[in-house]
Amino acid sequence: MADVKRAVRVAERIREELALLIANTVKDPRARGVVVSRVEMPDDLRSARIYIRLLEGGDEEQQTAAVAGLTRAAPLLRREITAAARLRYAPELRFYYDDGYDRALRIEEILHEIHGSPAKAKPKKK
Repeated sequence: MADVKRAVRVAERIREELALLIANTVKDPRARGVVVSRVEMPDDLRSARIYIRLLEGGDEEQQTAAVAGLTRAAPLLRREITAAARLRYAPELRFYYDDGYDRALRIEEILHEIHGSPAKAKPKKK
């Protein structure tokens, strides 16, 4: 564990704590069904980029609403995380929707369409 940078360890701890706090503490209905996919922090631990996604996928409006709901709850989350992770400074929390998973699903759909399409199939030689 000594080989892993401290920022990476703290980011993982923040991800775990955020998942619990969002599920149990945040009352904003826009934050329902939110999954914290990853957290990135610089070496000084003064800020955190938190990437979320929705459990049910959702459209762009729901994604924006989820980010807005968590941004509104950021002061509460910031206080709780600072205490739980025993940080000297409370990191600034910035939330972003992580659309990487959605893009991967779309690419898979396209690949299935290509492979399943009879028009693209090569004729067999006899």
